Amino acid sequence: MKHIAWNDIESRSDEALKLLTNLTQIPAPSHHEELRARFCLDWLRSKGAEGAYIDEAKNVIYPIGDTGENDLMVFMAHSDVVFPDTAPLPLKIENGRIYCPGVGDDTANAVALLTVAGYIAEQKLSPQNCGVLLVINSCEEGLGNLKGCRKIMADFGSRVKEFVTFDGNANAIVTKAVGSKRYRVRVTAEGGHSYARFGAPNAIAQLSQLISRLYEMEVPRIGRTTYNVGTVSGGTSVNTIAQNAEMLFEFRSDGWEGLAIMEAKFDDIVEEFRAKGVQIDIEVVGDRPCGVDVDNSALAARAAAAVKAHYGFSPALTSGSTDCNVPLSMGIPAICPGCVMGAGAHTREEYVEIDSLLPGLKVAAELILHHF
Repeated sequence: MKHIAWNDIESRSDEALKLLTNLTQIPAPSHHEELRARFCLDWLRSKGAEGAYIDEAKNVIYPIGDTGENDLMVFMAHSDVVFPDTAPLPLKIENGRIYCPGVGDDTANAVALLTVAGYIAEQKLSPQNCGVLLVINSCEEGLGNLKGCRKIMADFGSRVKEFVTFDGNANAIVTKAVGSKRYRVRVTAEGGHSYARFGAPNAIAQLSQLISRLYEMEVPRIGRTTYNVGTVSGGTSVNTIAQNAEMLFEFRSDGWEGLAIMEAKFDDIVEEFRAKGVQIDIEVVGDRPCGVDVDNSALAARAAAAVKAHYGFSPALTSGSTDCNVPLSMGIPAICPGCVMGAGAHTREEYVEIDSLLPGLKVAAELILHHF
């Protein structure tokens, strides 16, 4: 790595702040990141990012030094947010904070990556001994099911030697993948008029009983395993015995064995209810892999040192569900550090600390420019 011109990086902090306030207001529900993708591509091209493009998964990709055959280092941050808004997201700047749904998860991290990408393009820097992919990827959140990352790994995975995705706060680095299975569970019953057909099977009641039974499950004591019912819906009116009801259900684990045990328990309980005559349909809507044994300690140490140098604290090494799940499941060293500090992720009161943006920009610069 050549000496980093920190004065040049620092001089970009105002531009990065302006970029963040613009980008974070652009709506980007998972699977609908078109507006953000186009904005990011146009911004990169304005900086001279030759070869930048949007792929069919709505990933914005800036390849640098990619010969089509050489090793690749991938750096990502996701564009999608958990909020369904299709109108501009509400922004407020107050008391040294930027408030906006999705501003920390993951827009501020995407801005750190974009700003470094702009620096590389303007300076016409070339990586040493490898190629580098800088990616603003789609579909990390929820039912996005890591679609953007899966596409990157399908297209480039055989050549990827290291993988970093910037996501979350700087006080933690995800080094271990938490896998999950997610289901849409539908219950159908005969239903009818609440008075005339009193006593007929009610889909909501049956689903409620199923939920209660699922919450009696004991999780395996191997690693950490959890489960959750996230949404419930159904019925027609107050005086109608519900014919339909459904829920979204997930379980997670930081180990393959934990996932397998939970899947077996879930299947057994569903079959138990079917044997009682309950009509249940199951749809898998999410499937995130756990990792395999892979040594990512050197990569994690490099990221931890960068956080320590620019934030002044040492981040915790944790497990989590991120875009790293895909490369870690393939045996590729991967980590997920953050380039911001804030709170309220996945709520409409989410915010980032403005003073945390420049240190985060420096963390991203140090990790990416390590290869230049």
